[in-house]
Order: sequence, then structure tokens, then C-alpha cells
Amino acid sequence: MAEDDTLLREFLKEWETYQHQLVTALAPLSTAQLALGVAPQLRTIGVLAAHMIAARVWWFHYVLAEGGPQLAPLVEWDDDGAPQRSADELVGGLAATWEVMQNAIGRWTPADLVEVVRREVRGKERVYKRSWVVWHIIEHDLHHGGEISLTLGRHGLAAPDI
Repeated sequence: MAEDDTLLREFLKEWETYQHQLVTALAPLSTAQLALGVAPQLRTIGVLAAHMIAARVWWFHYVLAEGGPQLAPLVEWDDDGAPQRSADELVGGLAATWEVMQNAIGRWTPADLVEVVRREVRGKERVYKRSWVVWHIIEHDLHHGGEISLTLGRHGLAAPDI
């Protein structure tokens, strides 16, 4: 990161703490526990975690062109009919996406963060600033991590301290 990056560095440090808490909560879960939800029509713990991973891949790999080809298959983890992932797979997916995001953000300059990226999405050209993508994934992680925490607590399981 550039020299004028104190605020961003602090946000990344806190986001990394959040990532660690989420991984710690998910790692010991059984297949049955990952299949728990708070209501039949709502996503399960495992589906929520897979969705977070897929979103990270979509935005950082497909939109911002970060990370290698090994990341691409993870975008399908929350597709309808996708197989349920184990805790080890989910923890691995969170770690792999975290590494890509951290490496990208760590090398971007302030000018890179405000650079506009143009991508075709569903037949239309979309325009995004890198800084918006970073913010979007932070708020997405917070939202769905909160759902995971709520679901864990609802079933008497250890939830992240978030």
C-alpha cells in the first residue's frame, strides 16, 4: 500500500479480525450443523458461507481480474443445486479468497482504488471503482456473517464475537 494508507490499513486489520472470527466459528461445524438455518426459506450456515466466498470470487476475480484460475470454480459454490460444502472446504474458500483480496488491496495505490473498471455483465457494460468493490465486499461479509452468527446462536452453537 502507498504511504497515505493508514485508514485503509486499519480497516483491513479489522476486517482480517472478522475473517478470523468467522473461520474459527465455521471450522468445527459438522455437516448437520452447516445445514442449519433459522427458517426453512432462509439460507443455511453452509450456504451463507458459500455465498460469501462466491461473491468474493465474482467481484475480485471476474470483475477486478485478481487471483488465478484456481479461484474461478468457487464462484459456483452458491449456485442452485450446488453440493453442500464441508467446514474444511468453506474455511479453505474463505482463506483463498482472503489471500487474493488482501494481496490485491495491499498493492493498490490510492489512484488504483479510484480507477474505474469496465466489465460486461449480462450483456450490459458496468462501471465500478475498485474502492466501491472493496466496500461492497466488506458490507456483504458483514451482512452474511451476521446471519451466520444469528443462526449459530439460535441453535446454541458458538457464534463469532462480531
